[in-house]
Order: sequence, then structure tokens, then C-alpha cells
Amino acid sequence: MRLTRTRARVLAVTASLVAVALLVTLVVLRRDDFLGVVLSLLVVLLAMTTGVAVDAARHQPPPGPAPVPVQQPPGGLRGIDADTLETLDDPMMVAALRARLRDR
Repeated sequence: MRLTRTRARVLAVTASLVAVALLVTLVVLRRDDFLGVVLSLLVVLLAMTTGVAVDAARHQPPPGPAPVPVQQPPGGLRGIDADTLETLDDPMMVAALRARLRDR
């Protein structure tokens, strides 16, 4: 799932607020049992979620024009590297390869 900049910010703020609320609850209740462990693990999980969401919001590329796709010349050998073409020295082999790629 990709996070947009605004969704990442909303997620970061929400996760941080819930983490702070759980941390305050944990400090006020001073639980030393299983519930305290679960609450502390939730605080850690929400803090990590906040960090990842903040990082996602920072690294979003700025909105701009969509990249223009590169136009391939018609009838070219797409998907064939130079080493393969070098091994296919025979013009008949290249013609057969073109015909097989055209049929796909």
C-alpha cells in the first residue's frame, strides 16, 4: 500500500496521539502485570508506525507532470540485449526472431 503525503501525515499524527495516550495511561495506572506489558508493546508499535509514516511523508516526490513514456521504433527488436544480437549474426536468425516477437 502506498501512502500519499497527506495520508502519511494523518497516519503519523494519529499514531503518535494514540501512543502518547497509551503512554500516559501506562504511567498513571502503573500496571506491572500482563496488561502493562501489552500496553507498552502497543506504545512501541505505534511509535514505530509514526516513524515510518513520517519517513514516508518526507520522501514523497513532489507532484509534477507525469513522465513521458519512451517511444519504441516500430518493428524493432524490443527486449533483446546486445549480446544476444551479437550471437545472432546471421540475418536469417534476426528475421526469424523478429517474426517470433511480432507474433506474441
